[in-house]
Amino acid sequence: MMRDLETASPLTPGNSLTWDKIDRLKKITSMKVLVKGIETPEDAQLAKQHGADGVIISNHGGRASETGRGTIEDLEDVVNAVGPQFPVLIDGGFRRGTDVFKALALGARAVGIGRPYIWGLSTFGQAGVERVLEIMNAELAMSMRQFGTPSLKQITRASVGKRG
Repeated sequence: MMRDLETASPLTPGNSLTWDKIDRLKKITSMKVLVKGIETPEDAQLAKQHGADGVIISNHGGRASETGRGTIEDLEDVVNAVGPQFPVLIDGGFRRGTDVFKALALGARAVGIGRPYIWGLSTFGQAGVERVLEIMNAELAMSMRQFGTPSLKQITRASVGKRG
């Protein structure tokens, strides 16, 4: 969670990360800067104000806040807060192509997968990873056909139900 930027990380004693450091990082590099660990619309707005080129909604696999909301629950509010032109990526809990479809429909530009990739790798190496990606892509393609969205750009919020 970005609010943790205010405190020092146990992995880097005495080296706390602040929004000012994001500002400085933007000044010294021509690379794109994405801020990972966003969970609230307010933090996404702050990242944008401080020059981030995009954000990654992530709860770090539940290690940081295992009792919090799932990242997909935060997605729509974050996208609404920063606007559709600001890149919002997401990870955490995506296991199927249908999960990816939902995230894209709610405004994510990209979806990170971790565990399915690792499961494939640990069981069958590179071939396992390739098979996991094939399965997820096939599920995503099936969802796209079912919703009448032949291209990724045609996936919109209208493709999924409303919250509440």
